[in-house]
Amino acid sequence: MSCYKIYYNADGAKLMHPVGSAAEYRQLRHTIYQINMVAKARRGEKVTNKKGVLVDAKTMLLQMNYSCLPNADGTLKGSTHYSTSVGMDIDIHRADFESDAAYETRLAEVPQLVLQKKDELHLLMLERSAGSTDKQGVPKAGFHLVFSRRAELSQEENLKWASALLGVPFDEAAKDITRVFFTTTASEEDLLYLDEKLFVNEELIMKNEESSAAQPHSSLFTLHSSLTLSYHGTPYSDIIAKYWQLYNDGKEPCEGDRNVKTFELAKMLRHICDYSLEMLMRVIPRYDGFPEEEWQQTLQNALNEERKGMPYQLRQVLSELKKERKLLAAGGTKDTPPQRPKKLPRLLALLTSKVPEMYKDAVAEAVFPALGTHLHGVKFLYTDNVAHEATFMHVLIAQQSIGKGRIKEPINCINEDIAARDEPNRRREAEWKRKNPTGKTKAKDPRPTDICIQLVIDNLTDAVFNQRVVDVNENGQRFIYTIVDEVEGLRKVTTSGKIEDVSVLIRKAFDNALHGQERVGADSITGIAPLRWNWNASSTPPNAVKFFRRAVNDGTLSRLNISTILKPERQKGEKNHAPVVGTYDDAFKEALRPYIERLNTASGLIECPQATKLALRLQEELDERADLYESEAYRVLSYRAIVIAFLKAMVLYVAEGQRWSRDIEPYVCWSVQMDLWCKMRFFGDQLEEELSMEKKILNKGPMDLLSLLPDEFGLDDYKLMRQQQGRQGDGGSTLRMWKSREYVTYDEGTKKWTKTEKYFEKKGL
Repeated sequence: MSCYKIYYNADGAKLMHPVGSAAEYRQLRHTIYQINMVAKARRGEKVTNKKGVLVDAKTMLLQMNYSCLPNADGTLKGSTHYSTSVGMDIDIHRADFESDAAYETRLAEVPQLVLQKKDELHLLMLERSAGSTDKQGVPKAGFHLVFSRRAELSQEENLKWASALLGVPFDEAAKDITRVFFTTTASEEDLLYLDEKLFVNEELIMKNEESSAAQPHSSLFTLHSSLTLSYHGTPYSDIIAKYWQLYNDGKEPCEGDRNVKTFELAKMLRHICDYSLEMLMRVIPRYDGFPEEEWQQTLQNALNEERKGMPYQLRQVLSELKKERKLLAAGGTKDTPPQRPKKLPRLLALLTSKVPEMYKDAVAEAVFPALGTHLHGVKFLYTDNVAHEATFMHVLIAQQSIGKGRIKEPINCINEDIAARDEPNRRREAEWKRKNPTGKTKAKDPRPTDICIQLVIDNLTDAVFNQRVVDVNENGQRFIYTIVDEVEGLRKVTTSGKIEDVSVLIRKAFDNALHGQERVGADSITGIAPLRWNWNASSTPPNAVKFFRRAVNDGTLSRLNISTILKPERQKGEKNHAPVVGTYDDAFKEALRPYIERLNTASGLIECPQATKLALRLQEELDERADLYESEAYRVLSYRAIVIAFLKAMVLYVAEGQRWSRDIEPYVCWSVQMDLWCKMRFFGDQLEEELSMEKKILNKGPMDLLSLLPDEFGLDDYKLMRQQQGRQGDGGSTLRMWKSREYVTYDEGTKKWTKTEKYFEKKGL
């Protein structure tokens, strides 16, 4: 089989480089550049190429060839050497169908058809294409697939055989074995099937006996296979791009600085290129018409420099890329969250219908605490055979003044019936208090036991909070609900106002653990009940990080559901228009009413085989992603994120009249990715560091304290490490000693300490 990445030399000729493993293949497909460019291609956008020409974004995607082997000089053009696999295109044109519905149905049927025939076809890869338009501007979409070549058939005969087997039109364009395919991402929505056999280089199949005898080609192929375009799974192209971003304002070398910049780049990269000139020549571009001999000599000069430990700049580049890879695990990039499905479940489509596009993600996620508050006495059996209730605690983290309040109006509409039920109960409670003032000696009337108030404010004493928890439990095992404009407002739910106490409440609420108080006095509020507390809170990123700083690795963060709002980038020349919000009128409320009634009337243990099957699949997939992106933080956060996603699926299932609609699953898959993307974006680095430190502590013997800290750390990080190590005092003398020995430097501007090259050299790193 064969899988080749296409790249260009300085003269613009297409060259081929083999992809050696499924892991490398996925990494190439899932770079930040590739994900962003696929999104632009699907929106039909144009981008500026390196020559400054405006082109379709699709033409800038990663290219692959699956049907041929390179020429003796490594080029693609004119190759006559068959590989042991065949690439094929299946295009589906909107113009061939009477309606959009029929077109969408066909798009859904094709991958199912291919996968049903995968054994007979000897399928190696199936991907969703980026899509485009035909000459008339009518949309077309489709799929690319790779299958094992039948050696007795020509390229055209192989394609006709596969087309007949699948019942799809013959791919005329793929008759040319040098045909390249514009690749999409490695997400589960794009990469539908992949077999490791695609990367096993078997005996070469030549077009004729003459080419079969060509020895130079075989030796070249061996050379190509021995090299790789990635370092521990990270493409060198990403490493180079990140280096220019961090240390050259994102600019590539040009005439005037190309020699010195290329020299500096080569001097850095040699540490991860086996000090090999051949390897450097494969990974470092020849910028801006750099003469080849001069370019090669520049790389050699870099290799001739004295060898030292790995440079700090390279460590920083790899560290930044590692952080960004954590976000790739959740299906997004540093600045691009996972893409929401075009079609949402009907309830969520209704609830998001009044807000502009930029707010739909946040609203679709933020409504669940209010929806779950309508369920009472309802439990859902999870895959661990534990019955869960509809507990949702949602934090919307987004920049200041972006419009986080847009989530309030749909939430108010959802809770309108609860507010109406609460009002007479509030009046009854106020009247009872008036007749039975605290501290009077006369006999008191007993407080009515049927008072039940679900919507609670964010300024409570512990006694009132506990009273509400007991009341809702004794009146139908209901939830209380709170909404705060700023996450800091949650401090007011407890008398102490400490984040530690809020964290305890969050952990108890997720597990519906017992909560309350026992008092001896006749006037004291006494009662213990399961804590059923749903809430919504908003925050800016700095405030959220500060608020949850001490609660990232104690189980608090993993029990939250987090979303965000990102303002779309304006295109050059595009005006900045204020978002237009619809009206939540009587028609909207009437459309919402049936869903709320179904939630209100549900009872008992409710099971849904489709939701359970989906949760099991997500557990397997997210665990694999954690392995792929080497992120223990992602793995830890994924466990409860799947529980939250499962509960959302069950709420939608109940709201639909206990019917499983086809659009629930894609929403739930996106929802868990969005939740994890936000957690990794705002808290991933801290959790990763704390888990790493925890592992070191568990395996510790005599230990270098500085090794327990990240390469850059603040005073709080240092104090926390000392506390976890059981060290006494503030540790100021140790910091001063590290600085005097030049193991660390201190930046007055950032208030951060940074490990030095001298320290890394001492540790042999």
